[in-house]
Amino acid sequence: MKPLGKPLRDSEAYLRRLGERVRTLRNQRGMSRKVLAAHARISERYLAQMEAGKGNCSIVLLRRIARALGLPVTHLVHDGAEPPLDFVLLTQFLERLPAATLSEARALLLSQFGEASDTRRRIALIGLRGGGKSTIGRLLAEKIGVPFIELDREVEKRAGASLNEIFDMFGQETFRRAEREALEGVLAQHKEFVMATSGSIVTEPGTLELLLASCFTVWVRAEPNEHMRRVMAQGDMRPMANSGRAMDDLVSILKSREPLYAKAEAAVTTSGKTPEESMAELLRLIGISEGRARRKLEPLRSS
Repeated sequence: MKPLGKPLRDSEAYLRRLGERVRTLRNQRGMSRKVLAAHARISERYLAQMEAGKGNCSIVLLRRIARALGLPVTHLVHDGAEPPLDFVLLTQFLERLPAATLSEARALLLSQFGEASDTRRRIALIGLRGGGKSTIGRLLAEKIGVPFIELDREVEKRAGASLNEIFDMFGQETFRRAEREALEGVLAQHKEFVMATSGSIVTEPGTLELLLASCFTVWVRAEPNEHMRRVMAQGDMRPMANSGRAMDDLVSILKSREPLYAKAEAAVTTSGKTPEESMAELLRLIGISEGRARRKLEPLRSS
């Protein structure tokens, strides 16, 4: 009977990892368990059990089928047409690479197959709400003479509804799809800009990849209490609304998103600085001297 113990322990470990992954992804999106359960049309109790590592046994059975076929379970649950064989082989190859070399592999693929463009003509500011993206983004855009774009406003224009209405009526899935389409529209329409993105844009892998490949990204960050003070000053507590643990929620969201924000090419901290000081630091990060800040971006070169 002893050999039967190993699959059981392996399955338990798998369910624990799955639960941790679901909890991390939920935190990254700033969703409460109640909200996620409602949008996924499952019970909050079931979601709590899954996050505790006690998911439904059918999950384990699906994993066993995938293993018997010699495939990752993601291949079975892929949403869409059967992926091309070369895509499957490339995925398998990348999974064999050490984690430390994946960034280099991605850079090589981008250099070979990415769009040939100077990303510093397109500056995208990422980070949690309250960091100062819109404030210093407007200042920077005016300084270097390019359009300033707030991606959330582009989403609202395309949808004909406010963000709150989009979330309330359709949920995060619709918002993330609309955000991706809005980003694609901005990239197609503008060759240069400064853009402030939503705090959650980094949680959608496809949108994050497009942003990193097409723009010079800067993580605009601040201390958690500064984030909270600015958000409260704006009168916007989403997604911490109706929570008595708003600061804890904010810290949890920030911690879960930090590895995603850290993919930016540069970072600027706005705590303890005036907007003008933060903007001047941005200029240096991008490689623009104060003396030529009002020129167009044609002369820019990586330094």
